[in-house]
Amino acid sequence: MISHKNKATFFIVTFLSFGFVINHNRNLAIPNQLINQLANQPAVPQDQLRQQPNEAFKRGEKLKYRMHYGFINAGEIVMEVLDENKPIGGRNTFHVAGTGYTKGSFDFFFKIRDRYETYIDEEAIIPWLFMRRVNEGGYKISQNQIFNHYKNTMDKDGKIYDVPDGVQDMTSSFYYARTIDFSNAKEGDVFEFPCFVDDQVWPLRIKYVGRETIDSDIGEIRCIKFHPVVQKGRIFKKEEDMTAWISDDKNKIPVRAEAKIAVGSVKMDLTEYSGIASTLALVEKK
Repeated sequence: MISHKNKATFFIVTFLSFGFVINHNRNLAIPNQLINQLANQPAVPQDQLRQQPNEAFKRGEKLKYRMHYGFINAGEIVMEVLDENKPIGGRNTFHVAGTGYTKGSFDFFFKIRDRYETYIDEEAIIPWLFMRRVNEGGYKISQNQIFNHYKNTMDKDGKIYDVPDGVQDMTSSFYYARTIDFSNAKEGDVFEFPCFVDDQVWPLRIKYVGRETIDSDIGEIRCIKFHPVVQKGRIFKKEEDMTAWISDDKNKIPVRAEAKIAVGSVKMDLTEYSGIASTLALVEKK
């Protein structure tokens, strides 16, 4: 039997590693006063932060997924890069939000109503502000995280943490990973970057497996295959019990993700997309 803490950890690790979050209630958006406070910060020299090339996503992108728990259709997930730009400290940002819900018998078993949002620096692909509102089976979390990448610190609801260069949050990590260049990757190569989760920095690691064409609701899609390296324990039996497929194109859109866990399996599939930056790697029918 998995405790509530371990259930919550499972969902955090799963969605973090897949790059998805279960969200639903738009009334839990980041408070406007917090956004306005950050937006009015003095501008800083643009060359003080890195420039991370990004051809993977743009404003207006919307990705919709279906989640399965075993044979149960457990819910739907939407990840959006909203069509707006709210500068922070004089720097342009991507405003990312996730919406979704558990449903049916899974909703009865373990109801989830969460919302995650982040404001990502357009050039450096690092977060300035992260909001997390969690309600998982009655377990609730409300967090605001404000990042200062000039001082390598992060303010989590008034508590200051030291963080490394290029640190990501639970949502921005998904978008940053899509900007990584995998063109010269070889089987077994591991890509790693830091992410702040709860009260600590975690090294997120993904292992390149190869290329594979998969059949999806969208059609046959050429994909790059990875194993997000997870921690063995009560949830995962092996480090490579999670597999993710991303489109083998400039978008690097997650198309499918599967995880084997101690109490079954979880699968997520892309069902709809719009506003993407480049043509999706669909296999043309002859």
